[in-house]
Amino acid sequence: MSSSPIPTGYLRSLRPWDAALIVVGGIIGGGIFLNPGIAAQRTDSGLTLLLMWVGAGVLTLIGALCYAELGARRPQAGGSYVYMREAFGPLAGFLFGWTMLLVIYSGSSAAVATIFASYACALFGLPPAAWGLPLTVGALVIVAGLNLFGLKLGAQIQNLFALLKLLAVAALVVCGLFLAGAGHGQVLAADPARHGVGFMGAALPVLFAYSGFTYLNNLAGEIRDPQRTLPRALMLGMLLVIVAYVLVNVAYLAVLGHAGLAASHAPAADVMQQVFGPIGARVIALGVAISALGFCNITLVAGARVLQVMGEDGLFFRSVARLHPRYHTPNIALLLLIAWSIVLTLSGTYGQLLDYATFGDWLACAVGVSTLFWYRRHDDATARFRVPGYPLMPLIFIAVIAWVVLATMRDNPMNAGIGLAIIAAGVPAYFIWRRLFGLKP
Repeated sequence: MSSSPIPTGYLRSLRPWDAALIVVGGIIGGGIFLNPGIAAQRTDSGLTLLLMWVGAGVLTLIGALCYAELGARRPQAGGSYVYMREAFGPLAGFLFGWTMLLVIYSGSSAAVATIFASYACALFGLPPAAWGLPLTVGALVIVAGLNLFGLKLGAQIQNLFALLKLLAVAALVVCGLFLAGAGHGQVLAADPARHGVGFMGAALPVLFAYSGFTYLNNLAGEIRDPQRTLPRALMLGMLLVIVAYVLVNVAYLAVLGHAGLAASHAPAADVMQQVFGPIGARVIALGVAISALGFCNITLVAGARVLQVMGEDGLFFRSVARLHPRYHTPNIALLLLIAWSIVLTLSGTYGQLLDYATFGDWLACAVGVSTLFWYRRHDDATARFRVPGYPLMPLIFIAVIAWVVLATMRDNPMNAGIGLAIIAAGVPAYFIWRRLFGLKP
């Protein structure tokens, strides 16, 4: 079977280091600065907590290896949308794009933009009630402005964001382990107050912190030598993230202990304040704000590529398929996605949307990985990268995500039900769209 044609409108300007930093920037957002406290509330010891972060990292690495082969097989814009459309038909691709637009990418961006606003208010001493919403909307507008003039400029700025957030992570690790970490003996200690706490409850906040590893595949049409670069960038980026996340959690436990981490609403600020006082809290607030802004940047840029390819296929407005003649960027798609993210922000429901986004994102990842079985059977092209341990590795990933999804439906049936309802609503929307506008022949 011949591969799908690669769009010629994009410029392959992303170098290997750019691609690796996109992986880092797409994963490290606000989660590592906030979610370890939530995960600690749902585990009974530092050892269990660290095993959760390591295990989720290994699971995500398996998913990244699967997406590395998919990206090497189809080195074009669109990522998961392209894989699902080719393997399971246009309805599956449409459902991914539908859910991505309504909640996964837009909801995540709206929610993380509010994290940027809250920390920016703390940094500059502004009242959140008056400045929170303007700063949230302003962050999304800034992201649009950074990427309207070509991905090369956007990638340079994104590299800066990624390096600054790694610097913030390094500052936390140094402060926690060497300057304030007098309690290294308590890192693995049990927490008597949380004896018998379930292990599964910590999965969602930890997995949310690891989500975003698929974004690079959406930009595969703009990567130099993608069949070689994309797999290497995914592996390097994921390894950097896993090491960073585990070390940060060790630092939190060394300073706060498991009980203190479970009681903390802002563990990064608590660690830095112990070392440097209020100045330290303000410094880490800057780091979190930059990290959140970088995450929004990657999410919206990656999502715009999906909408652009959907437009080319006739599964979305044709105007969205247009690339800027000079900058080769899908500006109409980008502005549409950012506009919808702003609407979600104004609606005030972004907190719930983040829950739906996490649920939908990992469900989409599992479906995306499952397309690998179709490609192995129906695509006779020799991929330059193949998942080691196939078919066991993708089966492990799909099984664990299915377990998490089922556990979420059991523990939080309302949010899971709404998330599934949003996905299901795409089925009639697809047939209405097909009837009104038809599909690209």
